[in-house]
Amino acid sequence: MVTVQVYADSKPLTIPVSTPYKSFRNSRKWNEWLELPIKFSQLPLTSQLAITIWDYSGGKDLVCYGGTTVKLFQSTDCTIKTGRQKLKVWLDREADGHSNSTTDSTIVSEQEMDRLEKLIKKHEAGDLPMVDWLDNLTFRKIEQINKNQRPNNEHENILYVDLVQFDFPVVFSDIEYSVYGNGLHGYVNQRRAINSTPASAGLNSDLNNEQAAIHPSNAKQLSGATTPIPAPLPVKKAESAKSLIIVNDPEQNRENPIESKYRRLVRNHKSNQFDQELKPNAKIRDELNVIINSPVQELTVDEKNLLWKFRYYLTRHKQALTKFLQAVSWEDAVEARQAVEMLPRWAEIGVDDALELLGPAFTDPNVRLHAVNRLRKANDQELELYLLQLVEALKFEYQPKEIINKPGTSSAHRNQAPVAQKAHLAGFLIGRAVKNPILGNYFYWYLAVEAQEKTETAETIFQPILNQFLLSLQSQPPAPGSDLPPTEILRAQIKLMRKLLDVARNIRQSKEARPKKVSKLRAYLAESKTGLVSFPPIALPLNPTVKVVGCIPEDSNVFKSSLSPIKVTLKAEDGSLYPIILKSGDDLRQDQLVIQIITLMDQLLRNENLDLKLTPYRILATATKEGALQFVPNETIAHVLAEYHGILPYLRNHNPDESNELKIKPEAMDTFVRSCAGYCVITYILGVGDRHLDNLLICPDGHFFHADYGYILGRDPKPFPPMMKLPYQLIEGMGGASSENYDKFRSYCFTAYTTLRKSANLILSLFALMTESSIPDIMFEREKAVQKVKEKFCLEMTEAEAMIHFQNLINASVNSLVPIMIDRLHSLAQYWRA
Repeated sequence: MVTVQVYADSKPLTIPVSTPYKSFRNSRKWNEWLELPIKFSQLPLTSQLAITIWDYSGGKDLVCYGGTTVKLFQSTDCTIKTGRQKLKVWLDREADGHSNSTTDSTIVSEQEMDRLEKLIKKHEAGDLPMVDWLDNLTFRKIEQINKNQRPNNEHENILYVDLVQFDFPVVFSDIEYSVYGNGLHGYVNQRRAINSTPASAGLNSDLNNEQAAIHPSNAKQLSGATTPIPAPLPVKKAESAKSLIIVNDPEQNRENPIESKYRRLVRNHKSNQFDQELKPNAKIRDELNVIINSPVQELTVDEKNLLWKFRYYLTRHKQALTKFLQAVSWEDAVEARQAVEMLPRWAEIGVDDALELLGPAFTDPNVRLHAVNRLRKANDQELELYLLQLVEALKFEYQPKEIINKPGTSSAHRNQAPVAQKAHLAGFLIGRAVKNPILGNYFYWYLAVEAQEKTETAETIFQPILNQFLLSLQSQPPAPGSDLPPTEILRAQIKLMRKLLDVARNIRQSKEARPKKVSKLRAYLAESKTGLVSFPPIALPLNPTVKVVGCIPEDSNVFKSSLSPIKVTLKAEDGSLYPIILKSGDDLRQDQLVIQIITLMDQLLRNENLDLKLTPYRILATATKEGALQFVPNETIAHVLAEYHGILPYLRNHNPDESNELKIKPEAMDTFVRSCAGYCVITYILGVGDRHLDNLLICPDGHFFHADYGYILGRDPKPFPPMMKLPYQLIEGMGGASSENYDKFRSYCFTAYTTLRKSANLILSLFALMTESSIPDIMFEREKAVQKVKEKFCLEMTEAEAMIHFQNLINASVNSLVPIMIDRLHSLAQYWRA
């Protein structure tokens, strides 16, 4: 009889399969098919068949007649072997399934018959054309050659085996596993699909159900040699230098059965009544406090079990809810039901925890509904602060299958489908946005930009919600003090922004010199047919609290930049001026996010009676590559240094006061010191990069602020960037490092840093909701974005330790020489560019 077993990498993949015993006199012929208990799709590239021939001795014991090992994949193109195989049999040896097999089936022979047998195999497979009269002549000649050719004594035994044949070549291809855990940027997948001969798309599904089969046939005589193992795919030097090859462990993301059994024992559902009376001792209470007060952390198994055990005790602690829900095993129906039943009895959570519950980690609709119900208690001004993240959170709960894939829903009605009832957040936001014009203004533009993305998410999530919002807006009456319905107001806003952005786009695409671009811009704005000089009051989308009635063409301008952004001065209804900058060809969403976070931080600081005179100018992305921002009259620090030879002379020129030592009005100096401290702390937390003297700005009244947030979260195009950008020119502008103003600056920094650390959970929750956004520096390393911000808060330190840490950062920044050199090089580059 014959036994067959599949091996790969020196390990058996199946149990042996054997034919029934047969007795033979001359040649041995089995003529039977054997099915092996493994699918073709499960075979590794190194798979081989270990075939052993057995016979009975005089007694009942089996004696090995011989064995052979054949590789299942071709070494040249990695296609699976098919058809008849001629294998060398090693007498008195069992088949060796190791990688370096001692019973290799390869036959090395220069006899003519071996060459003809390969051609016969191709003929049987249909690779050679069939010509009946020529085939008859050829086969008669081959039979004659076979009779005349006598095998050598060393080639005594061969085995013919038939492997199953397919209509198309079957090519080996690895599954590209996803990388679990933190991941690495720029990794290379474990193994690319090896493809030399195309296989049909429908073939793989057939292979999943097809069982491997072989057919042992005649045993004769021949010799063999070793077949080389396919060489690994070459990797280019440039690719290997910037990439890492990840070897995936398929069991890495699977639940440990021992831990699973332990969890079920620890969380015995029958102990629910007993758990209600449990109270932790002092040691356990301290452990629970550490777990609860640490934001954005991965809980261990023991921590999860501890939270579950004392869940009833923790219901009085509002900040413990998010950690408890992370500890729940949601695949356990009983445990999930108990967790949902505990939500109403939990202490009311804060907005920061509600935002965390709307993130990707929480998919249960009851949990998300609990978070939305908490947001219902927030006022519209508070919602406006978080609206950008709430729109992004729609990705994590909106179920497109419930909306556009219902049976009988045609593709023509997909974009008109209503919001699903389980999309609690979408319904809540639409309900609040249609009732508040300011909230509705930002809600529309945030949705419109996301809907323009060429992704499935835009088509199946944001576009249906946008359509539902517009549909709900039509049923709303005119706002108090307005005769126009909300849809007409929105239409007028869109029309205004389209006109302004069209001219910005034309100016950018123009190849003319800047003076001609300025003339062209002013002429276009002044034309009566454009209707931009004067029009009925329109709420400006950039700032809907301001109603504009026209523009001043002669005050418009074109900036010196590769994208040629334009400045347009708009006239407000109350007679004031509101200059704005319109950009085309630039994605403003990252700047929009940074300004939103600065606005939030400013509000958090003001809540603690700390006004740091920040300048969170307005910015709005109206498309993926277009937008507008508020223009704040200012001078760059580089220009101030060149024109006035220092910040002190600049402030003294605009705010003279002979009554004090610095001869500057105290309120102007106080504004400068406060704003320097505020932006010093905020840009450090956000990891703002590419800081130079041309994007550090100052206003005549002393307001200092940053612009151009093209690099955040620690990214910087320059080498060796400092953790904190604090040019020595700013210190000199305060009166020097030994001045009283510098001491005030440090005090403001410490107070601001301490205050923002207390709200770290809120800020981290906002960044967690943006992890799937199209913000460039978040896309760079999505899984590390939140961690980068968290590291800046130094939450593992005490408040005193954090203050020392921040003081060291200030000292290091002031004494660093690299930023000074970089600023000099940047100024030189700007000079030659001009």
